[in-house]
Amino acid sequence: PTGPEIRAFKDQLSRLSASIIHMAVSKEGRAIQVDSKIVTAFDLWFPKEDKQRVLWPSTVHLSLDYFNSLQNHAVPLDLRALAALAHSSMGLDIYSWLAQRLHRVPEGRPQFVSWEAIKEQFGPEFGRMDKFKSKFRMAMRQVLTQYLAAHVEEDTQGLILRNSLPPVPKRIFVLDNPVK
Repeated sequence: PTGPEIRAFKDQLSRLSASIIHMAVSKEGRAIQVDSKIVTAFDLWFPKEDKQRVLWPSTVHLSLDYFNSLQNHAVPLDLRALAALAHSSMGLDIYSWLAQRLHRVPEGRPQFVSWEAIKEQFGPEFGRMDKFKSKFRMAMRQVLTQYLAAHVEEDTQGLILRNSLPPVPKRIFVLDNPVK
């Protein structure tokens, strides 16, 4: 709604469209690497005045790999939870992380995540671990009021994640084939 926010949005969109994501994982004695783009093209008609609204339809073309990944792996988030957590960027990050991860934890096989790993992911800018833990715990309490199905336990070394239902149940839509 404001000039600085519009400029920041344009800047982030430009960065995202130019990004190449490199991911690598070691699994069962094998290394797997994937290189991917999220956006392959975009067409946005921005007005010359920052305060003027975008008047023309705009498109963002997602890469086919990314689009397929979204179809297969995306987890919808509860819009009410996002609104309730909107004041906390760490809360939004934690909510998204738990929503994405908890339903993938194997049933009966909890996963442990150390405080060091959590700090590296959510608060590397915090110098001291005790300051990070305090901020993280406060945000986690807020998240757990919104994601009631989340099964997360804290212990002295980190968090124990247990299989949980996703925040929004999966729905399958069957579409008629419009091609005749």
